[in-house]
Amino acid sequence: MSSLFKSRLATLGGVLALLLLHFGLAHAIGPPTNPLAVKLDIVRANAALAPAVAATRRESSSFPVYNFTQPLDHFSSTGFTFQQRYWVSDRHYKPGGPVIVFEAGEGPGDERMPILDTGIVDILANATNGLGIVLEHRYYGKSVPVQNFTTDSLRWLNNEQAAADSANFIDNVTIPGISGDITAPGTPWIYYGGSYGGARAAHMRVLYPDLVFGAISSSGVTHATLKDWRYYDIIRKYAPQACISRVEKAIAEVDAHITSPHAETRRAIKAVFGLQDLTYDPDFAALLSSPLGAWQGKNWDPAINSPGFARFCDALGTPDNARIHTAQGITVSNATFTLAKYINQTYSDSCRPPQTQDDCFGTLPVKEIYLATDLSQTWRLWQFQVCTQWAFFTTPPPDPSTPSLISKLVTLDYSSLICKLAYPPGEHFQVPAEPNITAVNALGGYHIAHDRLAIIDGEDDPWRGDTPHSPAIHWHHRPDTISQPFKLIPGGVHHYDENGLANHSAEPPAIRRIHEEEVEWVRAWLKEFKPPSGVMQVRSEL
Repeated sequence: MSSLFKSRLATLGGVLALLLLHFGLAHAIGPPTNPLAVKLDIVRANAALAPAVAATRRESSSFPVYNFTQPLDHFSSTGFTFQQRYWVSDRHYKPGGPVIVFEAGEGPGDERMPILDTGIVDILANATNGLGIVLEHRYYGKSVPVQNFTTDSLRWLNNEQAAADSANFIDNVTIPGISGDITAPGTPWIYYGGSYGGARAAHMRVLYPDLVFGAISSSGVTHATLKDWRYYDIIRKYAPQACISRVEKAIAEVDAHITSPHAETRRAIKAVFGLQDLTYDPDFAALLSSPLGAWQGKNWDPAINSPGFARFCDALGTPDNARIHTAQGITVSNATFTLAKYINQTYSDSCRPPQTQDDCFGTLPVKEIYLATDLSQTWRLWQFQVCTQWAFFTTPPPDPSTPSLISKLVTLDYSSLICKLAYPPGEHFQVPAEPNITAVNALGGYHIAHDRLAIIDGEDDPWRGDTPHSPAIHWHHRPDTISQPFKLIPGGVHHYDENGLANHSAEPPAIRRIHEEEVEWVRAWLKEFKPPSGVMQVRSEL
């Protein structure tokens, strides 16, 4: 990346800082992918904005961090190893208690400390005399096994290697200060994760049932899909309807203009939004729906709740039938006009010289931004997993008669373009033409199930379309038992049960209830645990 381009990127980063503070999504994996959304992530990462935004998060205690040696490749010897970080809380531990391990998933493990301190790990450990652990995922945080993030170097970042890491850890870890053998199967391990980590938790119970005694999958995206149109459709159905009706009306009207055969009409509608110089029309279309991702940041805990979506809806006002004749010479609904005013104020007006609009919001015209591969380009990690195994590409509903919150120009071809832009073929590996979602879904997908595997989802979670509570299936008929809990949190958004308060009695009733139920399940599961005598005898001899 040229020094001039870095300079321009850093300048743009100051603009994106304001946007991230506005929406509060700095450390969340956001909506299904498209190249414009990825570009905004890249700018944020290169501007090193995380500390400023992270300061709004709830403070938590510190815990000791240790390293566990993992092979680079569990299935073929390379001669290389790396250090996988993990954090330990023994505040509730008594010998013989279980291990409650939290899957840190697609982000640095040190950002998960609140969950170890007052969240679900602490809640379960307190109820069971358990040992709490946060385990960092390979390639994320400081558990990095490579010297750069080129296509070749990322080839060991996949579901199979990550699952083998966890299994190896559970089977062999020795924790400083903890006497005795706490490895499985001699000790019951309960695996918890949320979102991608929730899918990982469910997969660990299915793949390694002799090591993972029980698992809780919260908002686990166990069903991989190419066209992830349900993400925005769930927002459409569960967000405030006055706001949604404005967005639907505006997007339909914009689509009618941006697909016009007349170039002057297409340029005019882009100019209403202050984006007349953005070359590639799908980039313009994708930017219009960017504010919707803030819905995912809603949380019951005010300390981590994002107000971004509420601010967005407030700016759109109440529905009406007014028509506005614009300075650009076209007449649009007030819904389109107010959305344009919001996009102008929040995005377009922030892009100033020497940046061009393509510098700020373009994808194809400014490809260079996607090709940096140094270790600071952490955005490349989850996107690589998306492009190789998970997909989750942004698309509108397949039925044109279904109202949409995103433009018809945000197609599968456009959204998956990031895979070609960011990951050119390497000497040893190339990204497949299409992500291998079949391998993911072979583990159960929507119907993943196992004894002592709990499924918890949020009713209003935009990712619910990729979970076992998806509207795509008849999940209402699935039993809910102590052995296989199946819970939908009313009004819940993304992994709503994950965090907690130091004073649990101060939590909302629905959150207290799900936490109490999780304690009930895990205690019941632990009553079934019987240490394998053969394993214990062998270990005692060692």
